Amino acid sequence: MGEKGARMTGTAGEVADALVEDLHSIADVSTKRMFGGVGIFTEGTMFVIVDSEGQVFLRADESTIPRFAAAGGDKHGRMPYWSVPAAVLSDADEFANWSEEAAEVARRASR
Repeated sequence: MGEKGARMTGTAGEVADALVEDLHSIADVSTKRMFGGVGIFTEGTMFVIVDSEGQVFLRADESTIPRFAAAGGDKHGRMPYWSVPAAVLSDADEFANWSEEAAEVARRASR
């Protein structure tokens, strides 16, 4: 999420709320405040992080990391999450596609 001890900002909450609204069309989602940010979950598995500054990260693995890297995404510390490029965030259909893949990556990792 953010750094340990970071406080959740209004921006993080607003971004998470907007994403949840969009993501309900592809999955049953829930949120949890964590380390100053918000985790977004489906089927009890986190697949989206909104950090304390409102930056969005999706769960990634060897099948999706090349696309994140090619699009200019950055890895979130040691966690298997990558930042979502602005062009993807601004296109609801594209973001839904990337999010569905991130949810599947998270499901596979939890098995």
